[in-house]
Amino acid sequence: MLRSMTGFGRRFLEDEGLTQIWEVRSVNGRHLDVRFRLPSRVRAFEPVLEKIVKAHALRGRLDISLVLQTKHEGPHGLYFNEDLADAMLSSLSEYAQGRGDSFDIEYSRMLNVQSLWEESATDADDELMQGLLQGLEDALEDWNESRTAEGKALEKDLRGRILHMEEWARSIRERAPQIKEERFAQLRERLCDVLDRYAQDLDEGRFLQETVLLADKLDISEELTRLCAHLERLRELMDAGRDAGRKLDFTLQECFREITTCGNKIQDLQVSRLVVDLKNELEKCREQVQNVE
Repeated sequence: MLRSMTGFGRRFLEDEGLTQIWEVRSVNGRHLDVRFRLPSRVRAFEPVLEKIVKAHALRGRLDISLVLQTKHEGPHGLYFNEDLADAMLSSLSEYAQGRGDSFDIEYSRMLNVQSLWEESATDADDELMQGLLQGLEDALEDWNESRTAEGKALEKDLRGRILHMEEWARSIRERAPQIKEERFAQLRERLCDVLDRYAQDLDEGRFLQETVLLADKLDISEELTRLCAHLERLRELMDAGRDAGRKLDFTLQECFREITTCGNKIQDLQVSRLVVDLKNELEKCREQVQNVE
């Protein structure tokens, strides 16, 4: 079954010590591009979380956000970033000296500098990690449900369009022999008109040669055979399901090439209309396939 690259998923999880709110949003893209917005205390887990995402997504741009709340009392779980504090104080001291001012440190003010205080889960890293993995898995499942629902709608639309294109291809195949006969008759009539002006007789052997050359130029049986094979290939790719987007897009390009050749070979009003309809339908299919994973 096809999946759209566009989707949204959300999951709220709460237990005795932790509350998680995950949101997953995605749009179409040629490659997989995952962007996280995580609280500072769990950013170190991002590589592990990204592996979970890659198990669910093949391509597209994903924006994944997490709101995390812990239920502990007091300053437990906080640590002071000494390296950052040293760098800040050294820079301020040098700045004050450069201006010829004295620099007096009031350490109590550092309590209000949020960037110097970070949450730590040193005693519960494994437990926290398992909780985050479960939360992300649940959010991705919800996201996949929305993508699958849209994928069903895309597949239904594509299959309907393929049926129309197959009907038009059959109409072109049925019309092609009639066009040959009409062109042969037109050629014979024009030759006879020219020869009559100069009181000449038609050379049946030469006329037969010209007829063979014309028949070869008007022959689109190979193009129609390949076109129908490509249309059937589209169905096979949709039946296969996952990772079909690029293959569907390539096959649609091949369909477009074959029907263009048919239109160039046969200059006929009825066929030209069918070729235009087919091209329009192929273009609509390509627009839909741009959202397929």
